[in-house]
Amino acid sequence: MFREMRRKRQLLDYNECIKLLENGTSGVLALLGDNGYPYSLPISYVYHNSKIYFHSAKTGHKIDAIKKCQKASFCVIDQDHIVPDEYTTYFRSAIAFGSIRIIENETEKQFAIEKLAIKYFPEDSFENRTRTIKKEWKHLCLIEFSIEHITGKQAIELISLK
Repeated sequence: MFREMRRKRQLLDYNECIKLLENGTSGVLALLGDNGYPYSLPISYVYHNSKIYFHSAKTGHKIDAIKKCQKASFCVIDQDHIVPDEYTTYFRSAIAFGSIRIIENETEKQFAIEKLAIKYFPEDSFENRTRTIKKEWKHLCLIEFSIEHITGKQAIELISLK
């Protein structure tokens, strides 16, 4: 169902891909947008147990695209070091393919927003986090991306550095 990568020597293993998702702070979500055009957007996220969670406003291009087509991809770039004299970059990235949905269940929604909040402000107190989430709850939309396939790749030059 998913293509195999041509340059297998540059392939990151599953655990390295997951590590990239766990450590990343932003990525690019790709959806099927209006009139069949791809719609991709940079987005903050959290990874947990083969799922990626995002928050969003309740309306807009992203929400319309998700309602229209539940297939999506999400890319995280871990490294992109420019090497001018070689006319290249030493990169490391992972891309996940899967299905995406708007979370309707209140318990699932609470779980996802807490994971996001803790990732981006781990030092925050439980009380402040709870107060902030409660204040924004009415306007908050949470999205779950279930990973079906993931692959990663790195520059050939990084392989020889290991």
